Amino acid sequence: MADRAHPRVRLRRRLARLAVAGVVALLLVSAPWAWTQITAQGHLYAESGAPVADVVIVLGTEVAADRSQPGDRLAGRLETAAALVHDRRARVILVSGDGGGASGDEPTVMTSYLTGLGVDPRRVVADPFGLDTYDSCARAREVYGVTRALIVTQSYHLSRAVTLCRRLGLDVDGVAARCAGCAATLLAEKAIRDYFASGKAAWDAVRRRPPAVRSPADPAVQDALRGS
Repeated sequence: MADRAHPRVRLRRRLARLAVAGVVALLLVSAPWAWTQITAQGHLYAESGAPVADVVIVLGTEVAADRSQPGDRLAGRLETAAALVHDRRARVILVSGDGGGASGDEPTVMTSYLTGLGVDPRRVVADPFGLDTYDSCARAREVYGVTRALIVTQSYHLSRAVTLCRRLGLDVDGVAARCAGCAATLLAEKAIRDYFASGKAAWDAVRRRPPAVRSPADPAVQDALRGS
């Protein structure tokens, strides 16, 4: 039988169905983000309250336009990691980024900047194949033998980083990085991007994808710890 309901009633029904579909879609999109937030609870710290670990992992991001200095976000991460070493909350820094990135060689820039902050270069190990957060976590464990670490990145990214590393078998605690030169609009933009990136993170974690670049075991972190 044809629907003889009043047009206004039919419209309300359609709107109600659309609202339900919208809520369901929002829940599906939000589930991976919620997973990262819940999993990271109890493992997130400010710099001043960070626990102690032998290794601190610094995640790479864009370098400055001159390709020799870090951008504001990367500088904040490196300054935080250097402070952790100077405060004896960590002994060795593993800088993990894209050695052939569009903005420049992230690990080389990171290493140089840390040296300028007074970190002994013998305490810095560079992974040029940390092409994304998942790869950085996977390679820290599989290639460099890291099982316990602090991980440093900005707060909008921290829960996802901690969750991925812990999912991959690293006992990590996250430390929120400084970001003195970062505009509020930039941080908001990155937070939105990270919200949607949680879907890929969940998919990578579920299927346990291998890192994009596979490498043999590298004793550099252990050697640096012995020498520190």
